Amino acid sequence: MSSVILSAAGAALVLDTSGPGLPRVRHFGADLGVGGQDLAAVLPPSPGAPAPSLLPAQAESWYGRPGLSGVRDGEHWPVRWSVENVEVSAEPGGGGTVTVTAADERAGLRLVCELVMEGSGLVRMRHAVMNTAASPYRLEGLVCTLPVPARAAELLDFTGRWALEKVPQRREFTRGVWSRENRRGRTGHDGTGLLIAGTGGFGFRSGEVWAVHAGWSGDHVHYAERLPEGVSLLGAGELLEPGEVVLAQDATYRTPWVFFTWSGSGLDDASHRLHEHLRARPLPVRPVTLNNWEATYFDHGLDRLLELAERAAAAGIERFVLDDGWFRHRRHDRAGLGDWYVDEGVWPDGLHPLADRVRELGMQFGLWFEPEMVNPDSDLAREHPDWILARPERMPPPQRNQQVLDLARPEAYAYLLERIDALVREYRLDYIKWDHNRDIAEPVHDGAPGVHAQTLATYRLLDELRERHPGLEIESCSSGGARIDYGILARTDRVWTSDCNDALDRQSIQRWTGLLVPPERMGAHVGANRDHSTGRMLPLAFRAATALFGHMGVEWDITSATAEELEELATWIALHKRLRPVLHSGRVVRADHPDPTAFLHGVVLPERGVFAYVQLTSRLDVGPAPLRLPGLDPEATYEVRLAGPVPERTVLPEWAAEPVRLRGSVLGELGLPAPAMRPASALVIEVERV
Repeated sequence: MSSVILSAAGAALVLDTSGPGLPRVRHFGADLGVGGQDLAAVLPPSPGAPAPSLLPAQAESWYGRPGLSGVRDGEHWPVRWSVENVEVSAEPGGGGTVTVTAADERAGLRLVCELVMEGSGLVRMRHAVMNTAASPYRLEGLVCTLPVPARAAELLDFTGRWALEKVPQRREFTRGVWSRENRRGRTGHDGTGLLIAGTGGFGFRSGEVWAVHAGWSGDHVHYAERLPEGVSLLGAGELLEPGEVVLAQDATYRTPWVFFTWSGSGLDDASHRLHEHLRARPLPVRPVTLNNWEATYFDHGLDRLLELAERAAAAGIERFVLDDGWFRHRRHDRAGLGDWYVDEGVWPDGLHPLADRVRELGMQFGLWFEPEMVNPDSDLAREHPDWILARPERMPPPQRNQQVLDLARPEAYAYLLERIDALVREYRLDYIKWDHNRDIAEPVHDGAPGVHAQTLATYRLLDELRERHPGLEIESCSSGGARIDYGILARTDRVWTSDCNDALDRQSIQRWTGLLVPPERMGAHVGANRDHSTGRMLPLAFRAATALFGHMGVEWDITSATAEELEELATWIALHKRLRPVLHSGRVVRADHPDPTAFLHGVVLPERGVFAYVQLTSRLDVGPAPLRLPGLDPEATYEVRLAGPVPERTVLPEWAAEPVRLRGSVLGELGLPAPAMRPASALVIEVERV
């Protein structure tokens, strides 16, 4: 058979280009280490159904969900693609690009399929379809898929809600379709992020896994499908409403990038390939950040904020972010949203007294916005009710006292661009916290469903601001973690992982969000003694150790903290700064720890590593399981020592009394004797190659 093989970092993608029709995907998984001449014997045809093509369709005997669906007014012609060209370009370090162009003249459509295998072995794919006929083509769906083998016996995906995102759920990979559809207008608290298929019992360090992620911030779908013929696949793409995309003659629709990752040794390796994609766009050093929201809420008294800034600087914090409440009429969350002018009544001298003092203290200054939303009780909504994303005759159901601005409307877009740009310039903003606090309901733009146009307009606005202000950092916040995807992360520098700062819940939220997002892009803050969302009281050491393994920050009224608490917080911040080169560039590893009441995770570089042993709840067993540190070189010798404060009432093993030297094979296979810790405790362990 004629074939194209892309391979990198132990992964391979094999396309059968012998035709007829689009190339068929014969293999996605481990690098086979064979040339094209050997593939006919290695990959014989399936006895049931042929391998699916890049865009599965009935014309190739595929009777599952089609890759392309749509209708044309008048006459219906099922699409049968004729390939015009297959262009392949290989990268010297591994991977490469395949671009396939095809057409069906009778159906009036042209197609371009792009596949890129990155040097990490990650595959990303997108399709573009053009209408070449005179009559409109109503596109109903266009998705990207790759097959998985029959040994993929389990599925893992994620659900959640506000303040409890990324809750894992497993099920058997049975016949039929398991579809995760999101119609919230944003990625959603319950958005899966990743849909993962794997061999039975796969874990972080074991089993073979395949995963898919749609890099899109609007409505989307992830699905797994298994047919009785013995063919299975994973797919994802934008989820379109009827009439949302109607292609006039010569108009083109392009899917978002869809990402596929594989690992032969568990979730960590698949996650690492994804992390490498985001890390291809380098970031500056991640400043420890204080956000004032849970410290002061809408109380923007200058003296109080200045005191907060003074305490922050003394503790070693490097960035001060002023959250909601600084703009006109915004004394509560029921008014003012959209009136992006500094409130003269609260800030008679503008924000300059605060911003200038923050900079005098050696910190950066950032500001909160929620550009895509508007309060009905605002000057903007009263002056321009037609700018709301809705039919003119009625408003969508309100949420959080908000409606959605139609960013695809040029006037609304221009207003937001001018206002944000002016404030960034006037206050020399280093940072924007960009929030999005409600789902989008009944969106109508120019008489058609509006999520697609709204999402693209949001991307354009972010892109334009970044072009005007290259040094500006932007955080994607969406009432916490409701907009975390590679579409928004291509334009922002970090995500707000959750509105929940409860460190016990955060351990799981960060653990699973971290499959998709590396630590330096996950906002992780030290909250108050009593958490504002759960009411749970947790020790400062546990709150700080949890925040240590992300983009660390503080969201706590530290003006009310004791001198001892401030000293301890400063100690943790100093530790984070010292370990930041490892935490924000190393490979994330998670042990398949046998004790379900504890987590063991870390970040490793060739020369150094940082681990956390986290006792979540009370142990069932009297003696804790050994700490087998993953990801280390078995042939190397490491010095092992404690880093950071030891939790109260912890019984340390002998090795923790002073640094010890052990081979990586011992640390990984036998492990270290574990300390005895009470619930909600974390011990930080540092290793260094000698």
